[in-house]
Amino acid sequence: MRDRASKVLTLLVGLCAVATLALVALGRGAATGPPAVAGLTLLALRFAAHPKLRSFSFTIWVFAWVTASMYYPAAFGDWPGFDLGILIVPLIQVIMFGMGTTLSLADFGRVLKMPWPVFVGMVLQFSVMPLAGFAIATLFAFEPEIAAGVILVGSCSGGVASNLMAYLARGNVALSVTMTACSTLMSPLMTPFLMQQLAGRLVPIDFVAMMLSILNMIVVPVVAGLLANKILYGEARWENSAAPLAAGAAACAALAIGGGLAGPELLGPLAPLRNGLVLGAAMIGVVSLAKLVINVLLSGPRNWMDRALPVASMVGICVILGIIVARSREELLTVGAALFVAAILHNAVGYVLGYWASRAVRLDERTARTVAFEVGMQNGGMATGLAMSVLRSANAALAPAIFGSWMNVSGSVLATWWHARPAPGDGERTGAPPAREEGP
Repeated sequence: MRDRASKVLTLLVGLCAVATLALVALGRGAATGPPAVAGLTLLALRFAAHPKLRSFSFTIWVFAWVTASMYYPAAFGDWPGFDLGILIVPLIQVIMFGMGTTLSLADFGRVLKMPWPVFVGMVLQFSVMPLAGFAIATLFAFEPEIAAGVILVGSCSGGVASNLMAYLARGNVALSVTMTACSTLMSPLMTPFLMQQLAGRLVPIDFVAMMLSILNMIVVPVVAGLLANKILYGEARWENSAAPLAAGAAACAALAIGGGLAGPELLGPLAPLRNGLVLGAAMIGVVSLAKLVINVLLSGPRNWMDRALPVASMVGICVILGIIVARSREELLTVGAALFVAAILHNAVGYVLGYWASRAVRLDERTARTVAFEVGMQNGGMATGLAMSVLRSANAALAPAIFGSWMNVSGSVLATWWHARPAPGDGERTGAPPAREEGP
């Protein structure tokens, strides 16, 4: 049955491709939207069903959504009485919450066990990538807002997709997760500082506003996810009993509702973080309630969150990309090719310098590969959110959208290459596979 479905999908993809090419040949390029979007959607489903191509299915989904937003930008703009752009920051917060659920306090404690690799990774993360972004933006002579977006990508922390790539490449997953966690906690200070120094002449940079936005959009949801991880996987009796879970869910719901209704004057210094705190409380409540129902009442699988988060993250990233591309469609048609080349260069610089700088300071092969992924793969979601919420520019968000998509492609290819070439003395993979992937 599965083989038959795969053959049908392949046939349909081929028919869509033929229809698209035929319309182009007939000079009816404007009519290629339906077969192009349908073809990419079916191709994503075909890749998802293939054991060796499954890791590329997310990238095809991204192309499908971007194509749809290019053909039908109005569908990703304003709906009656509702601007879809409002969804960008909450979706990023949900994705960051998901990242937090993959972390534990042990990930931060490992810094004490492997301080030198973490230090090397942090130095490279916040020096190589922002400077490379500045150099590339200058080389391509992008207009100020687009150039600021390129620099912004390089100035952000590492992305959680690097953890998955480290696992696939037989790297040190524990080190990768630790470096991602540390760079995320450093980002409220480092990202605004780097943007002020490198992009301050291009666009206005408000250090405090950017710092608070990172705390609200990234750090608070990640910390909430960290607490949810404890609830999900804790072994204590209260963490696996109906009454405490129900009480926790009710308390979190009350906090979320109260925080949402409270005015800024009641929240005091926490007012700039209100959205993050409300969403974090709501998500912890949802996790508590879901565990109560799935694990305690129904005795279901413990890893249900690991199954749900990849889908939620993928959908969230695709929606964000669709909204951004629709808002900057004309600019993308003008500079899209140049931005794609810039993404390849920036990403390659991260991999190459991350790897060889690590080898130069005598880190072993497996660790050097891990650092390469961590340096080369940035948190595109953070860059996107900051571009929209602080810089207030859809043009500045174009670079994170394109760079984030390319990072997933290049990371998958490099991970496959290294997986086939184990490091000297390499046995089994180090660490457990991360729970989910991330996009931009």
